[in-house]
Amino acid sequence: MKATDLPVQETPLAPLHRRLGARMVPFAGSLLPLHYQAGILAEHRHTRTAVSLFDLSHMGQARLEGAGFQGLAAEFEHLVPGDILGLAPGQMRYTVLVNADAGILDDLMVTRLAPQGEDDHLFLVVNGVPRETDFAHIRAVLGPKGPLLTALTDRALLALQGPHAAAVLARLAPSFNDAVPFMRAVFLAIAGIPCLVSRSGYTGEDGFEISVAAGEALALAERLLAEHDVRPAGLGARDSLRLEAGLCLYGADIDATTSLLEAGLAWIIGARRWKEANFPGAGRLLAERATGPRRVRVGLVVEGRVPARAQAVITDPAGLPIGVVTSGGVSPTLDRPIAMGYVPPGYASPGTPVRIIVRAIPRAAEVA
Repeated sequence: MKATDLPVQETPLAPLHRRLGARMVPFAGSLLPLHYQAGILAEHRHTRTAVSLFDLSHMGQARLEGAGFQGLAAEFEHLVPGDILGLAPGQMRYTVLVNADAGILDDLMVTRLAPQGEDDHLFLVVNGVPRETDFAHIRAVLGPKGPLLTALTDRALLALQGPHAAAVLARLAPSFNDAVPFMRAVFLAIAGIPCLVSRSGYTGEDGFEISVAAGEALALAERLLAEHDVRPAGLGARDSLRLEAGLCLYGADIDATTSLLEAGLAWIIGARRWKEANFPGAGRLLAERATGPRRVRVGLVVEGRVPARAQAVITDPAGLPIGVVTSGGVSPTLDRPIAMGYVPPGYASPGTPVRIIVRAIPRAAEVA
């Protein structure tokens, strides 16, 4: 399903976005801010130097529960190549849903939660566009007698990202402990509002993703933005930040035709999962591990001022097509165009010269 096929709805923060003068665009079935009055460049730089607040409420949140964590995790490992059984309470992992040919159906975050008085369960956060197909796929694989998946449609998701993020939480949440490590989640009251807070994000900066009841989201966002160093940021800055950090966008840099080894994501498969090889597509991945994939994802730095966008053709210095750009734009930090794309392994070493066809003109570029 494409983003344009989804019915458009507003997130709980819509009144705030309008009040702040955001330019709203449809994305993943929701109206979301592309940028605010300061613009994408200013929002990007503020995230890198201070802290920004993003609305991620278009993402899909779900609870997966079963009889005992070991059984639940073992069942979920039929869907993903990540080590779910090895999760400690409060620990989270980045993993992917894969098909029988090892193609990536979506990337997601999986957290083991153990609320007081409840059995351990898994908290899932999936991308907005494929969330309904993700949930249908999970239910189909687990079956009617398997673990129960409940979509949490009554929750919003915010991201507080940037080097000042921990200081902001410390001011608003007396019980916050800055020693909470990366990829861990805790239950925390922020300005008196109950939240599930994970130290994670998709900007390349320190930060937190905050799951909160939809009815409390507006009040929480307003309180966070009342802090002197917090500013709002939209989809444009989120995209340029993740591109600078070399992070994949599902539907662009990875999709159902991409394998983990091609995408440079084989690190998410732990030693036990490689040994057991009992996840979908394991045969293809083992073969690629032995002989190498036919293409690999690389970062690119482009000469000049004109950015290379998705689907631009990558050639060798002689003009022979060798690959394609999957994401591209101007890096505010480097002040020059950057991109990601796929090329044969022989062209993947840092410093390798290539060309990218931008507006029918070959532009010199280099593998980063």
